Amino acid sequence: MTYRETLDWMFAQLPMYQQKGASAYNGKLEGIQSFATHLGEPHLNFKSIHVAGTNGKGSSSHMLASILQEAGYKTGLYTSPHLKDFRERIRVNGQMIPEGEVVEFISTNKPYIQKNSMSFFEMTVALAFDFFAKEEVDIAVIEVGLGGRLDSTNIIKPEVSLITNIGMDHTDLLGDTIEKIAYEKAGIIKPYTPVVISERQEETLEVFAAVAQQQLAPLTFAEDVITDVYPTSLKGHYQTRNIKGVLATIGALRDFNISESHKRQGLIKVSENTGLLGRWQILSENPRTIADTAHNSEGLALVLEQLGKEDYEQLLFVLGFVKEKNLDQILPFFPKNAHYLFCRPDIPRGLDAEILAERASHFGLSGQVFASVPTALETARKRAGKDDLIFIGGSNFTVAEVV
Repeated sequence: MTYRETLDWMFAQLPMYQQKGASAYNGKLEGIQSFATHLGEPHLNFKSIHVAGTNGKGSSSHMLASILQEAGYKTGLYTSPHLKDFRERIRVNGQMIPEGEVVEFISTNKPYIQKNSMSFFEMTVALAFDFFAKEEVDIAVIEVGLGGRLDSTNIIKPEVSLITNIGMDHTDLLGDTIEKIAYEKAGIIKPYTPVVISERQEETLEVFAAVAQQQLAPLTFAEDVITDVYPTSLKGHYQTRNIKGVLATIGALRDFNISESHKRQGLIKVSENTGLLGRWQILSENPRTIADTAHNSEGLALVLEQLGKEDYEQLLFVLGFVKEKNLDQILPFFPKNAHYLFCRPDIPRGLDAEILAERASHFGLSGQVFASVPTALETARKRAGKDDLIFIGGSNFTVAEVV
């Protein structure tokens, strides 16, 4: 198979949360454990850092990888979902996995994958672990896909675990309270393994403390050990809390020589070193156009707070969500004095723009409905003056169509 044919086969035949939502969620580790055994336990052949959380885990993972690269370590980075190219999920020193490696892995293991009905996520995680082992990385930063306790990445034995902000997201799978969601995230805490919590939240304190005590894992709250933060190339003042967690995690990492200069340079060169997209990404000026992948109430509240500090004459939102989002929790954060261009991300899970517009009207948000994200953005650009601001967001998939 060619690379394109390989991807088509992966996407078409195997359930994938990114496309299908809850119906694709596996929620057990037996499959990935068996696959890893079949592959020769590649995840045990490199050191790792495990990163979970509701908001900030992607940015934090890229920051960690950038710092480790600046320190001269061959660094693997596994994240999800991708925005433009599947290979964004698997990188070594910022370089995406070659197309040939994807083709070879699937071709070689296709009989096993089909026989055992491996999920898209299990297959992709196994591909990442196999590639990192083959590349003999010094360390890999592994971002949890969904939850933590039953996530396919949760077979690694990390040097440090990092848990970022906890919010109400994927409640249909992880629980309907912050405490329940925190328990799922706390599932990455391993026996005797240091765990860093980026942000002290009252609702999660007891959960993390109890699980860490049970696992005899040293527990650190980043704000207790990090007082000063360095600047980062990732825009958005909300990154400050992520930086504290990242620096505390680096501090908890043993047997790695990482200087203050490595930390500074790593944080200021995140996008350059790792290729991160979609975090307060400025797409153009005149009019200023910003895209951000924040997609739950906590993340959007922070992004909208920062938008409120921008200078503009008129604010235009190109906005699209997926079907399972709780709009009643999210839409109240959006300003009523902006113009909205409602659209549907081009995936099966995309919420119809007409439904979004109707729900938004209940919260005093008005605008137009568009058949696609690109059409909405094109209209926004034609409508906007040079001193106006266009924001694109609501979903990873909305942003993916424009970055």
